Amino acid sequence: MAPTTSTSTWNTKNLSLRLAADITAAATAGVLVAPVITAIDKAIIENASGRAALGLSLRSSFATLALRPHRFLFSKPFALIFALYTGTYVTANTLDTCSSTISAKSASTTTSGPAKFLATSSANLSLCLYKDSRFAKLFGVATSSPRPIPGPSYALFALRDCLTVFASFNVPPLIAPLMPLSDNMQKHVSAASAAQFVAPAAIQLISTPLHLLGLDLYNRDGKLGARERMVKVRKDWLKSSFARMARIVPAFGVGGVVNTRVRANLMGRLE
Repeated sequence: MAPTTSTSTWNTKNLSLRLAADITAAATAGVLVAPVITAIDKAIIENASGRAALGLSLRSSFATLALRPHRFLFSKPFALIFALYTGTYVTANTLDTCSSTISAKSASTTTSGPAKFLATSSANLSLCLYKDSRFAKLFGVATSSPRPIPGPSYALFALRDCLTVFASFNVPPLIAPLMPLSDNMQKHVSAASAAQFVAPAAIQLISTPLHLLGLDLYNRDGKLGARERMVKVRKDWLKSSFARMARIVPAFGVGGVVNTRVRANLMGRLE
């Protein structure tokens, strides 16, 4: 019997350049969304700690970005946000490239499903927890030596992010058929697109108190009662919720679209 020969069916054409394109697309999206998200996250934490009112902090950040952009763009807070979203997009992009390589499909192919959801969610969650710990120490209650973030704060931050990811990936397909769009609105935006923005934004009304409570556990580490902490959370809940809604649009809308389009364009040139 003649021996069988195995031939590789992998699509390895320009693989190194394709991986470079993955990183380029992710970094392009990351640098676009990071300024707004940096300002909002800083403002929420400074407001919670009492260092600066929400509006005042936002104005200060955007003034620095406009008048001294180098100081803003080369700061540690910006670097943390840039790393968070670039890392998340890189994870999604490289998973797509690995999939197209193994299955011998077009380099511009994108995937969906549990594997991509778990990979991107894990990357986003781990990077976000690190970012939160650094932001809490940078903009929380001023102390001579920042104390460690308590375990319950990490747990609350993680639960907050799980709710946002669930609302971003799982909820939109469920509520899209229920979106009350008029015929005129449907000419400009689909129900699926509307749901993609509405679901993660709306969940902030539920997840923001978790975020604020986690911050309060760090800012006021004394043995305070639940009632005292809830008073603080309730005071900052609504304005902080709207601020977190504002960060969802660039984070899960603009950034995702830019990353996808830049990657598709670059991959098209390599095929």
